[in-house]
Amino acid sequence: MEKISLTVNGQLRELEVTPETPLLYVLRNDLGLTGTKYGCGLEQCGACAVIKNGEKIYSCNTPVDACRDSEVTTIEGIGTLEKPHPIQAAFIEERAAQCGYCIPGMIIASKVLLDKHQHPDDKTIRQELSDHLCRCGTHPRILRAVKRADQEVNS
Repeated sequence: MEKISLTVNGQLRELEVTPETPLLYVLRNDLGLTGTKYGCGLEQCGACAVIKNGEKIYSCNTPVDACRDSEVTTIEGIGTLEKPHPIQAAFIEERAAQCGYCIPGMIIASKVLLDKHQHPDDKTIRQELSDHLCRCGTHPRILRAVKRADQEVNS
């Protein structure tokens, strides 16, 4: 066990953890941030995506030690029920979720995309979300939600 400091959703957290522990387990089990989901454990489904220093990472295989002194943003850090982020609002308005399991990772990926690219075309959106699996088949609605959010965020 080691003391590791990282900033999660704007709050400095000091944790006593094994450095090799996957970030996902620290977020869910130690910090109670259960919005980030365990999907495949192989970085192939995107359910565990979070933002580290502005970049999307997969928390299922990222050791917490790799996030030492970093800023990590989870789905809980993007918006609130009272004031959802425009991306969250767009996903709600477009009814882009059915079961909702993949949606936190999709929203994280969409946020990173829109933070880096204004007005991405369909091909770019599809490419950026291609490693996020949705078994419910809401991909057309997800695409519309990202485009709607882009208009709000980048107008």
